[in-house]
Amino acid sequence: MMNLPIRPRRNRKNEAMRGLVRETTLTTANLIYPMFVHAGQVDEPIEALPGCVRWSLSGLVEECRRLHEQLGIPCVDLFGVVPEALKTPNGVEAHNPHGIVQQAIRAIKAGLPELLVMTDVALDPYSSYGQDGIVRELPDGGVEVLNDETVEALVLQALSHAEAGADIISPSDMMDGRVAALRTALDAQGYTRVSIMSYTAKYASAFYGPFRGALGSAPKTGDKKGYQMDPSNAREALREAALDEQEGADILMVKPATLYLDVIAAMRRRTQLPIAAYHVSGEYVMLKAAAALGWLDEKAAVLEALMSIRRAGADMILTYAAPQVAEWLAEEKR
Repeated sequence: MMNLPIRPRRNRKNEAMRGLVRETTLTTANLIYPMFVHAGQVDEPIEALPGCVRWSLSGLVEECRRLHEQLGIPCVDLFGVVPEALKTPNGVEAHNPHGIVQQAIRAIKAGLPELLVMTDVALDPYSSYGQDGIVRELPDGGVEVLNDETVEALVLQALSHAEAGADIISPSDMMDGRVAALRTALDAQGYTRVSIMSYTAKYASAFYGPFRGALGSAPKTGDKKGYQMDPSNAREALREAALDEQEGADILMVKPATLYLDVIAAMRRRTQLPIAAYHVSGEYVMLKAAAALGWLDEKAAVLEALMSIRRAGADMILTYAAPQVAEWLAEEKR
């Protein structure tokens, strides 16, 4: 047999050929858009998250209409911004049936029933401590987030979201056993069709700063390393994934995304469940800032970053760039 030269470049010779052999795709069907909603009457641009807004209820519904009907984005993820006066040590505002998130769910589903509404389940936006759960103060001045007491509060919060019409409940707290507790409570109340997207591997990352500024949820005392995962650990994420799967999660999530592609890939090899990845605020603003300075082509850099997340094995991506990405993808089709 002749010793012929091997030329992989033949499969890259033009766009049509590259399209035929392309292994990974990114479409609007893969996008989830995180959105902030507050009780004010004015939509407020968020300085720390360029392109993002704290939406009023009316502004939120109109933007959701544009996202769904014009851009084809299938799902939004709601985060409630509440004034300091409503924040308490036990975060009871989180399960107020007339709270801002509960109002937002009803408003969106009333006008856009086909748009999937996902909600964040954690106490940090409602806690006077800025922690994801119920806190006990320690003699040394520190705090401890109580696991089981927090899970009980999260159940109340999730049920209030389900009652308002949420399609997906997304616990971001990282308490042990909360997926089982949420699934049991939702099913017992007849919300068997409400999905759970668990923050399975949420790392104690330095890249959440812009998000915490937008939401006003930075910890007032201590940090979150006692419940969020150590960035040094990957095998631990697989243990968390196995537990969430056993407890009834419908979708697993890794957060952040591009910094933890190895974790996404490892999880993809171990589970048949869909995997989500959160392209977090720090990852988003780094690209935005570099593009603003002319150091990167924003479109090319953002699409490459999101494609890397898909290539690692994520089925869906939460990203603040979702509207812009949807517009870019639509342009490429024209």
